[in-house]
Amino acid sequence: MGLIVSAASLPGGEPPGQDRWGRTSRSVVVLDGATSYSPEAPPADEYVDVLLEALLRRIDDGDLREQLRAALVETVQRLGLTPGTAPSSTVLILRVGDELVEVAALGDSTAVIGLDDGTTARVSDDRLGNIAIGQRNAYRRALDQGEGYGEAHRTRLRELQRSERPLRNRTGGYWIAEAEPAAAHELVIRTFPRSTVRWVVLTSDGVQKHLDRLDAWSDAARLRDEDLGALVRDAQTWETETDPDGRRLPRSKRHDDKTVVVWGGGSIHE
Repeated sequence: MGLIVSAASLPGGEPPGQDRWGRTSRSVVVLDGATSYSPEAPPADEYVDVLLEALLRRIDDGDLREQLRAALVETVQRLGLTPGTAPSSTVLILRVGDELVEVAALGDSTAVIGLDDGTTARVSDDRLGNIAIGQRNAYRRALDQGEGYGEAHRTRLRELQRSERPLRNRTGGYWIAEAEPAAAHELVIRTFPRSTVRWVVLTSDGVQKHLDRLDAWSDAARLRDEDLGALVRDAQTWETETDPDGRRLPRSKRHDDKTVVVWGGGSIHE
């Protein structure tokens, strides 16, 4: 038994990538593990596996921040992690109750909620985007000028990550799932009356960029598994054939992992 959703996921490189998602009887969790561009930032593959399992066991009940904190404590203990040198991941949560729908984000994964008055609401966490703005703009400017994804680009990203790391999980910096459980208390949460929510689309940023580019969130909300699979494959093909150097859609790498999950606002259980 689980929340009735449609979903698709596609790694940007070698499977399985570092995106993960899962569902329970009331909830959906989407994780987007951070890509490592330097030895100081280890890959997140095992981290997202352990964190997802720990979250899914407890996310249906209780305060979302406290449940995320408990899952982070468990993950840190199981993997023996140290703050500042551990893998990291965004966290995106949908929880559906009889009366309320809760949507929460830590990091730059994004959910868009379609409401019954025809408007939409967006839930994300933009604090990371406000760190090292000059360096972030510099790599995007280089892509726009046609530099592409060569060694100069990778060097810029390594330096960007080194600038971000001292501000990770710090007041005045940004917050992310890593090895500091207190980051859970910075979860961005929005709550909606269940009766007002028509649909919710949850994405890692590899899909979010394309849905923004196409202004296609409400279109995606109508798709089911097979068509969502086509959506992420088409996005990857567009990156390869139309924008291989990131000039039209500046991004840190040619292909990011892509995950999208859609809840259609209907009954909870299947």
